[in-house]
Amino acid sequence: MSAPSSCSTTEAPCTSLQTPSTTAMLGWAASLGTLLLLLLWSYRKRFSSTFPAAEDEKSEEDYKLICKPSALAQYLVKQCRSFGSYSGVSWLWRTFPTLQTLVGVLGPVDNGVHFVREYLQLSDEGLVALDWAMKPGQPQRRRRASSNSTVPILLVIPNSFGKITRNTSKMCHLALTHGYQAVIFNRRCHNGCPLSTTKLQPYGDPNDLREAIRYIRHCQPSSRLFAAGEGTGAGLLLSYLGECGSSSYITAAGCISPLFRIQDWYEAGCPWLWQAALLLYQKMYLSRYATALGQLINTERLLESRTLKELEEALFCQTKVPNGLTWDTYWERNDPLRDIDEVAIPVLCICSQDDPIRGEAHSTVPFELFETNPHFFLLMSRYGGHCGFIKDNMSAAMWSHGALLDFFKSTVDFFAMEERLKGLSRRKGTLSNFRTLQDRVNCRKEQNCPHNIHEIYNWQRSYTR
Repeated sequence: MSAPSSCSTTEAPCTSLQTPSTTAMLGWAASLGTLLLLLLWSYRKRFSSTFPAAEDEKSEEDYKLICKPSALAQYLVKQCRSFGSYSGVSWLWRTFPTLQTLVGVLGPVDNGVHFVREYLQLSDEGLVALDWAMKPGQPQRRRRASSNSTVPILLVIPNSFGKITRNTSKMCHLALTHGYQAVIFNRRCHNGCPLSTTKLQPYGDPNDLREAIRYIRHCQPSSRLFAAGEGTGAGLLLSYLGECGSSSYITAAGCISPLFRIQDWYEAGCPWLWQAALLLYQKMYLSRYATALGQLINTERLLESRTLKELEEALFCQTKVPNGLTWDTYWERNDPLRDIDEVAIPVLCICSQDDPIRGEAHSTVPFELFETNPHFFLLMSRYGGHCGFIKDNMSAAMWSHGALLDFFKSTVDFFAMEERLKGLSRRKGTLSNFRTLQDRVNCRKEQNCPHNIHEIYNWQRSYTR
């Protein structure tokens, strides 16, 4: 099986067009954080009146699991006790969801984990980077696991604004303590990854992610692969799962604070404070590639963009390439939900009602998707902000991360239980399925089939009943 070529950080993978410096960006982040913290008090009245907190609230009212009734859903309700553990949230986090969001974005990276980078050269000679999480004291150079290793892998896809956040690092730390290998997928020119081509990755284009997953699976074909997307990174994950369907090589996936109707979100615009911050952030790091990108896009129009919609249009629609895309055509190709009916694995989405970036839940969350599609589960909490979900102690693990890992474990346990029941039924002569047995024989013969993918085909008949 072929896989993308890889090269370590000790080697020059290829000549980059330009590598951004992070000094100015860190200074800007500190200044912006101070400004946003000063403005938090202006939001207190609005958030507290919209979502009042009572001292005698029951934990059952703090979250809701929305899904289509199924055998797997019943099992999750019984086994995933962490779902109901997000109660008794501190008044500070209840009152200021924007503060939760800021802590997750601007807070320091978890010191219980460090990252070893591995570059992947893609088929078009572009570069993406994989940051493998390591515990303190482990070698600075990643020691590649054996191809026979069965240690599960958690692939983390951060937001599309090119920054590993505090929450992302804490997710990796928690995954390590639960026996996973954790790795972060960095897009082209994000988080210090060099830009070696003039191509940037559109919002919902999963081609680069597909090559990275093929490489990971090529190295460890026996390991279960799980995936988690954060914020706008969840959109890329949903796009990949829909486009690849049953060939995604992923056992189960999770999305934390996803932006489902992303075209509407761009057109309506997020709250002005966040839009200004995100717009400034993107302009700062894209300006470092102005000379190289000037061959493809109108950089003057890009830097003069006043909204995130205008910036996205300048990057991918109003280009110098003939027959460029229109705004609507761009989203027909890149909407994360365009192939959502093709998703063939369990997906847990965790959202909060007080998300200051996504907006009102009733108009931005597709509840009908979770009520009709047996593969999707929505865990909706009253509090949590955007990718926040801090309960009380800032140093503790995020509730959303624990719920996600609990979901992964329970899903695998459920599938294993279903297989045992099927085995017993076959031995008793009450069930025969020649096609199922033939699929398993083919799976063993091919050697390149992902772990438990063919079983998922059969499980669908069971866990969606």
